[in-house]
Amino acid sequence: MKKYVLIAIIAFVGLTTAHSQAVIDFESDTIDYGEIAKGSDGVRVFKFTNTGNAPLIVTDVKSSCGCTVPKKPDGPVAPGESSTIQVKYDTNRVGPIRKTVTVYSNASEPVKALKIKGEVLGDDKSLLEKTE
Repeated sequence: MKKYVLIAIIAFVGLTTAHSQAVIDFESDTIDYGEIAKGSDGVRVFKFTNTGNAPLIVTDVKSSCGCTVPKKPDGPVAPGESSTIQVKYDTNRVGPIRKTVTVYSNASEPVKALKIKGEVLGDDKSLLEKTE
């Protein structure tokens, strides 16, 4: 009889904890810098909300190269709350921007890929556009 009670308690705890889940919901999974000047501000933010019913913990954020520096939230994000992941691109690198920022968390989707795109214009392109 004790075994049946123990099994029932374990099953109940398993079912109730299975329904507690953080869900990370980004406003957009891509940031388009457009055409920006060399040396301009490269900081952008990905906004997200925890639409789940458990605290969301972003454990790590990595970029696909050293030219992009992401910053994760400092602490847990409560259910219904919003936060941001800041991304700083090195705009001294002229040319197209096509980078991936990978977010690791305890959400129902534990690994999420975000994209940044655009183009950093060189001094010569910026000057040509100003004179036309």
